[in-house]
Amino acid sequence: MIGDVLDRLREELPQGVDVVAVSKYFPADSIREAYAAGQRMFGESRVQELLVKRNELPDDIQWHFIGHLQTNKVRLIAPFVSLIHAVDSEHLLEEISRQGERCGRVIPCLLQLHVAQEETKFGFTPGECIAMLEKGEWRLMTGAQIAGVMCMASNTDDERQIEAEFGLVRKTFETIRLRFFADNDAFRHCSWGMSGDYPIAVRTGATLVRIGSMIFRA
Repeated sequence: MIGDVLDRLREELPQGVDVVAVSKYFPADSIREAYAAGQRMFGESRVQELLVKRNELPDDIQWHFIGHLQTNKVRLIAPFVSLIHAVDSEHLLEEISRQGERCGRVIPCLLQLHVAQEETKFGFTPGECIAMLEKGEWRLMTGAQIAGVMCMASNTDDERQIEAEFGLVRKTFETIRLRFFADNDAFRHCSWGMSGDYPIAVRTGATLVRIGSMIFRA
């Protein structure tokens, strides 16, 4: 049962680590079951699917957009999205800020770091991310709030490699926090780890774990 899995996760995860239930591809009824068990953060990766579900489900759900976001789709989720996990370019950050200003919101975002061994994954390298922040243009983007970082590990069974990749992102997070956000408590989120590797994510400092199949296929 979905509720049983969520209860076990809450008991297992340390304080300060929250579950984003990755509900993409799963029906609204499954989300309702998780909602009834107390879950409020849900992650979607397709804008149209998110819009349909939002209209069908309770208003107090915190919708996280966790997939690759096209700039021309930002306006559709800007009025309500709680957190955008995968900001993979300065251009996307600019558009999020523009749409946030249009809606009278400051939209929380995470910078996506590319540390995996696959070329298909999006994001900044750690060096590119720091260089972008050093330019300082993000400080003028009043409709977006940089609230942390996210990543995806390589698709591998080598736990040492996964731990090394997560560890690199945590180290980059700390570097960025001290250099650019030392006085800004909003920069606090570390989003990595999924159903198969969330224990490693917790060991390496994740504050948000994105868990889907473990919950919804229970």
